[in-house]
Amino acid sequence: MRAAVHVRGGIDGIRLERVERPEPATGEALVRLDHAALNRHDLFVIDDRGTAERPLILGSDGHGVLEAVDGDGAPAVGDRVIINPCLGWDDPAVLPLVPEVLGDPRNGTLAEYVKVPAGNVHRAPTHLEPAAAASLGLAGMTAYRALFTQGGLRPDAHVLIPGIGGGVALMALIFAKRAGARVTVTSRSTAVLEHAAGYGADQMLLHDDDWTRQRLGPIDLVVDSVGSAAYGRAIELLRPGGVLVSFGATTAPDVTLDLRDLFFRQIEIKGSSMASAPEFAAMLRFVAEHEIVPPVGRVYALSETAAALEDLRVGRTAGKLAVEIAR
Repeated sequence: MRAAVHVRGGIDGIRLERVERPEPATGEALVRLDHAALNRHDLFVIDDRGTAERPLILGSDGHGVLEAVDGDGAPAVGDRVIINPCLGWDDPAVLPLVPEVLGDPRNGTLAEYVKVPAGNVHRAPTHLEPAAAASLGLAGMTAYRALFTQGGLRPDAHVLIPGIGGGVALMALIFAKRAGARVTVTSRSTAVLEHAAGYGADQMLLHDDDWTRQRLGPIDLVVDSVGSAAYGRAIELLRPGGVLVSFGATTAPDVTLDLRDLFFRQIEIKGSSMASAPEFAAMLRFVAEHEIVPPVGRVYALSETAAALEDLRVGRTAGKLAVEIAR
């Protein structure tokens, strides 16, 4: 089968190669993929891998047809399926030290076939085209857990999402609006803010704008992936008893925090990463109920994987970047 294989350090180390098709074992499923989608996780994997490590098929998200399965309660052979890319997290109450994500160390979805645990395949929402379905998994599950499980989102909440250009942040905007919340977003780019307006953002701020309670009103929930560049100002905007959920640190992970903000205003700070299997299933039900369509910015050929990852790194395209496997 054809696959986008990372053979050495950096994006330049990606090769389109023919490799052996995987064979599912007991308790596993085999999916013939038609589309995959890219995530910043793929860039983290590439950046962390040394030059002497084994070749690895990249990719966490995918959509395709179920070719074979050994497991109870799974979709049927021939069904259109999407893949839950978070492996081995079955109980929401039992937190993994670091959730394992498909695409490292297990071979991923940038290939014609992938094998995964049988419990990680789900029927694709019927309203989604393949590229959009492939783009839902990692971003959708991360946004869902951050908003609903960790953030306790209420329909009347005022939510702040700094750095709206990211794939998870944009999904969080879409989910929060469908849940009835009011959403303020920020970005360094006017074009990105205009794109977010098309998905229902109520207020839009440039990063260097004046962030004040007088202008925005109190914030109930901050869902943040920016880190140090936004953390302090976001904390200041939270109402007493407000919640900040952190799921990333695209600027820097080190922040300065005045503990008096926490104990006088009784603010909660929570971390969030990926989601458990029940949360993934709940996310799919939410998407189906509201007929949510993940925004796909561009679709690449499998042979263009390296170029697509470079575009992801520099943020050339708004929306998710998908890869058509068969093209």
